[in-house]
Amino acid sequence: MDFPPHLGSMPMHAITEIHGEPGLLERFRLEIQQFDADARTRLTAALDLAADLHRDDRRVREPYLNHLLRVAIRLMHHYQVRDVDVIVAGLLHDSVEDHPAELADGDAGTDQGGTDQGGTDRTGAALAALAARFGPRVAALVAAVTNPVYDPRRDRNEQYREHLAASLEGEPWARVIKVSDFTDNGVGVIHTVGPKVVSSARKYRPLVPLFRDLIGRPDTPLSPAVKGHIFSQLDLAEERFSAILDQPALPT
Repeated sequence: MDFPPHLGSMPMHAITEIHGEPGLLERFRLEIQQFDADARTRLTAALDLAADLHRDDRRVREPYLNHLLRVAIRLMHHYQVRDVDVIVAGLLHDSVEDHPAELADGDAGTDQGGTDQGGTDRTGAALAALAARFGPRVAALVAAVTNPVYDPRRDRNEQYREHLAASLEGEPWARVIKVSDFTDNGVGVIHTVGPKVVSSARKYRPLVPLFRDLIGRPDTPLSPAVKGHIFSQLDLAEERFSAILDQPALPT
């Protein structure tokens, strides 16, 4: 497939709409050219694993891999991240949550909490498998952005926010991964269709002040310019959430 010479400067959702997964894969390949050969090998291995684990997953209208590619590309291009462990974890940030049994080389059915029908802790085994393949730091970063089992008696979105506040408190690089994920989901909410538009806006809107605080902290390892970019994206997310959720009631 032929891609335009300006692919490297196109907005990622524009690449998604015009060129789909092949375009995002080519943009990823362009971005990793700035790394040395060993780093490119690790990044390609992480991409291959993500593509295999999520091969049958869909995200509304698109392959789930598109989301993971955008998260990783955003880390490299917009956040100027050069830490390979962080980008690897970005590509694999949903792997333990969504496919613990496959990561742990098991074939038993898994429930939402990562426990198979025999009661084995698949989440722990999946994190151990990630650590063996990509190192303990990658596994720790993925663990920090992996959702726990929620109490069904409490509001799920409230528990999600509490979990993020606690898990990202002591993991500055995990904050960076998660805000890229949030940007794709939150700012990108206008690229969603159906009931998920409103449910996503309700889920993500309370996270805007949380991310403002976390990204603004001195120990968050991003330049002032990158932090300013993220703050502008948070402003845009809030505008879009407001447009979705704060519409006046129609006259009867």
